[in-house]
Amino acid sequence: MTDLAHWQARLDELRAEHHVPGASLALVVDGTVHELASGVLHRGTGVEATTDSVFQMGSIAKVYTATLIMRLAESGKLDLDTPVVDVLPDFSVADAEATKVITTRQLLSHTSGLTCDFNHDSGRGDDCLAKYVEAAKDVALDCPPGTAISYSSVGYNVLGRIIEVVTGKVWDEALKDLLLTPLGLTHTMTLPEEALRFRAAMGHLGEAGQDPDPAPSWDLMPRSAGPYGRVIASAGDLARLARMHLDGGVAQDGTRVLSAETVALMQRRVVDSPDKWTVSADGWGLGWTLYDWNGVQGYGHDGASIGQYAYLRVVPSAGVAVALLTNGGGARELYAALYRELLAELADVTMPEPFAPPAEPPAVDYGRLVGTYQREGVVITVTERDGAGHLVYEFVGGMRDFSEPLECDLVPVTETVFAGTGVGAAFSEDYIPVVFSTLPDGTACVYIGMRCGPKVA
Repeated sequence: MTDLAHWQARLDELRAEHHVPGASLALVVDGTVHELASGVLHRGTGVEATTDSVFQMGSIAKVYTATLIMRLAESGKLDLDTPVVDVLPDFSVADAEATKVITTRQLLSHTSGLTCDFNHDSGRGDDCLAKYVEAAKDVALDCPPGTAISYSSVGYNVLGRIIEVVTGKVWDEALKDLLLTPLGLTHTMTLPEEALRFRAAMGHLGEAGQDPDPAPSWDLMPRSAGPYGRVIASAGDLARLARMHLDGGVAQDGTRVLSAETVALMQRRVVDSPDKWTVSADGWGLGWTLYDWNGVQGYGHDGASIGQYAYLRVVPSAGVAVALLTNGGGARELYAALYRELLAELADVTMPEPFAPPAEPPAVDYGRLVGTYQREGVVITVTERDGAGHLVYEFVGGMRDFSEPLECDLVPVTETVFAGTGVGAAFSEDYIPVVFSTLPDGTACVYIGMRCGPKVA
């Protein structure tokens, strides 16, 4: 039997230790969802976090979109391997040949080549996704379709538009009708005004190691961000979605949402990940991040919005899922410490140590790495200074107002993997994984934040 009093105490202790204002934790153990909460939703108002509180979950929205796409594919309304342009005749990317071959399956596994950080507000109307996909037509690909992984929010917006065309409903309504309602998820929503019915968490920002302050805005994302980045939910509701996947596609009341074969297909590895540290990803399935904990297989997803951070881990061999939603501070440190204990006890999982350079970093020839790397919205410049590597990460184009340029020193972990230091609280990390790789056509590239930036100079 799960000792909930113990885990409540650990949640309280670790949350306070890592300056996280509020958190909600849900566990699936032996088919039962257990819910805990700690702290406050807003440091300015002091409103208490409760198990029915809702949090922004950022990119965990991709799991919902992927699940909905798989439901449509299973019903015969969509073929994962049909070119997207056959479903969306107006779909195109900057590369005309790539436009012809990109498939829904590639969008699900982040292997389409579509980029991530294309920032475009297409308004609040029901046509926002159609307008977003139209606006993204000339955006350059990160890499050729089907050749490599590059984490793509744009791809998931295209999936959202596919859902609309296939169902005849806006994405928000299709999600409610085909997923949220069958699962009985009463504390899950997609629009900010819907969150007003509930106790909603406020994001917090601040310096590492200090209590953060409420963020200047509750949400900065446009409505069109929904399929890739805006599902708002309680930790318990997120755990119930995970339980459906654990139970082979069956909801708690016996409603079949997906077939067992479809659930298994989503967890099957499609592509390995060169960057195994940013989101602890060993590889990617269809919508799911995949983990290998010393031979114990798992799946899940991370998510972030302005000052809110979410973590979902599922261990199918143990029938365990853990969902943690937070609203700022050292959220990743809380996650790492709490999940290390939880997954060890509940699922016999040994999580990897936090990413960091070795005590004695290897000697590296930086000459082959020096240069300029670019993807949509970002230019990355790598130089060598007195025998050490240095990186500047600059936002350009539609992303130029997102942040000032970020600089970090590169400490070798291996010949191709580096720990970026000195970026401060911008990434909420002590060390940022910087991974150099090569695309199948021989083009050098660098991965930061799971995004592929090809070398251009």
